[in-house]
Amino acid sequence: MLEAPIAPLLARMGWSNMLMMLAQSSTGLIETWFLAKLGTQVLAGIAVVVPVLMLMQNMSQGAMGGGISSSVARSLGSGNMALVGQLARHAVALNALIGIAFSVILPAIARPLFQMLGAHGPALDAANTYGHVVLAGLPLMWAMNALASVIRGTGNMTVPGAVICGGAALLIPLSPCLIFGIGPLPRLGVAGGAWALIAFYAAGTAILGWYCASGRNPARLLRGPLHWAPMRGILTVGGLACLNPLLTNALIALTGASVGAYAGTAALAGYATAARLEYLLMPIAFGLGAPMVALVAANIGAGQRERARSIALTGGAMAFVLAELVGIAAALWPHAWLVLFGANEQLLQTGSTCLRIIGPFYGFFGLGFSLYFAAQGAGRLAWPLGAGALRLALYAGVGALALRVTGSLPLFFAIGAGAAVTYGAIILWSVASGRLFVVSQRRGS
Repeated sequence: MLEAPIAPLLARMGWSNMLMMLAQSSTGLIETWFLAKLGTQVLAGIAVVVPVLMLMQNMSQGAMGGGISSSVARSLGSGNMALVGQLARHAVALNALIGIAFSVILPAIARPLFQMLGAHGPALDAANTYGHVVLAGLPLMWAMNALASVIRGTGNMTVPGAVICGGAALLIPLSPCLIFGIGPLPRLGVAGGAWALIAFYAAGTAILGWYCASGRNPARLLRGPLHWAPMRGILTVGGLACLNPLLTNALIALTGASVGAYAGTAALAGYATAARLEYLLMPIAFGLGAPMVALVAANIGAGQRERARSIALTGGAMAFVLAELVGIAAALWPHAWLVLFGANEQLLQTGSTCLRIIGPFYGFFGLGFSLYFAAQGAGRLAWPLGAGALRLALYAGVGALALRVTGSLPLFFAIGAGAAVTYGAIILWSVASGRLFVVSQRRGS
């Protein structure tokens, strides 16, 4: 982590983590594919639940998870093994408590929330049914991602990747069995997909918990008292980082609501299906970003700040190339993605327009999102959060106003593309100029 050549090291640490994230994201996509067989109304209903579920996923894994990994890696880099031994139980306790709080709050406001996001009639009923079940399982999601983040903070990306990929492989046959009913399993309809996800979270939590408790991980999960100081160290980075998934998922939710209000349910389903591809870019960025959290934090802990900056720039460039390839492919062949989820003419038209305009600029989103993880490792989040807020204001604010005034979806999507470029460019400048590491240098001096 402190000496190896950067690009090969990132590739070696990133591939298994990227595979894990792709598997985890594919579970939602595959489940959506099965649920789409229940009709466009169900697909539109799931579309308004996905931003809420992804918000929880990104907060527990990318935000709080980044804070956990950063704390573990910094402690290892500075040789503070006493703190390393305490971090696992504090991370799991903290994440589980947050997950419990959300599992109480979100179901209580689910129906008006989904209605505000554009679901009505049968679509709202489907969203409510699916959402109430899956939101009840949030403590398991948060606990699983806490354990995975503890392990990633030690530089081990393989074990979380293997566990989550294995869970995804089991989820693929379980989901249709619970949705459609096979043999002794009842036909649960839209709720069946949610129950399959809860089973996935439960299995992942049990296996990763066993691994951390067994002593195979340097940050071991042990019983003991809870103290504020380790939690504060996690929250210093992770708590502030939670603003980033709020911004990202608010953007998807609010822009989807604008499309639905302007063009109707089928257009909302098309836009949401196209936007799901952006969620698929997150695993690419996170696949490189999670190692960047550990590597940047460990090198800052060891006083190697220039190497930390080089790691961020190298990882950002790799994420840009991978995300850009996906975006260009989506722009050239949008129907190849969209027809997986529906054949409604308006769904295909809206989704295709979105991907043709925004797809060629996906690289900037991948760049900015990966560098956000480097900022977590540096404990310096002002620049990526500011860039995320500006992107939200441009797309969901200026773009929605332009859609209302002109009635032009292509203009709306063009503003979204410009917002993505602005987002990536600002965060890249903050890293390349060294501003992202200014505070870290002062603290370390």
